[in-house]
Amino acid sequence: MPRARKRPAGAARPDKKGPEGKRTKTENPGEASAKVENSSLQETSASKDCGKNLSSYWLMKSEPESRLEKGVDVKFSIEDLKAQPKQTACWDGVRNYQIVKEAYPDHTQFEKNNPHYDPSSKEDDPKWSMVDVQFVRMMKRFIPLAELKTHHQAHRATGGPLQNMALFTRQRLSVQPLSREEFDFILSLEEKEPS
Repeated sequence: MPRARKRPAGAARPDKKGPEGKRTKTENPGEASAKVENSSLQETSASKDCGKNLSSYWLMKSEPESRLEKGVDVKFSIEDLKAQPKQTACWDGVRNYQIVKEAYPDHTQFEKNNPHYDPSSKEDDPKWSMVDVQFVRMMKRFIPLAELKTHHQAHRATGGPLQNMALFTRQRLSVQPLSREEFDFILSLEEKEPS
């Protein structure tokens, strides 16, 4: 997912911090994070706090290779997240209205030189929010997108857990909800030989 620069969690401009209790750090010991192609899997407690419609599991696409947008390198991989202080960073530049809870205003929408600048967003009524994410662990093996796509296509025919996976049905989203079954299936792949 594109981002102009990473700031440690909670390092949004000091004069524009979100309300207390709105920042999210996913620190539960039972959580898992995994590298899947250019993505991470993240388990959160959001559904406990926000109702049945918000997923507890998210697939988060990132930019593992250097790429310039408006002269800014937007590279940020799972290895970059692991290297952050407390292995935590804000996930800025998300342009996805599906994430609505446990978030705070994305400061990049107000920075004119930022690739995520949005002139229609106002500081007293921001359009975009971001969350903080924290590294938990890498998967035991790299799982390429092609492998997930093979499982998705097979599951569409047989009714398996990846049959409706947002990664393939809503491909343009940077942050996508996962069902518990999708999350568990993807994690199970790390123990298997590549197909």
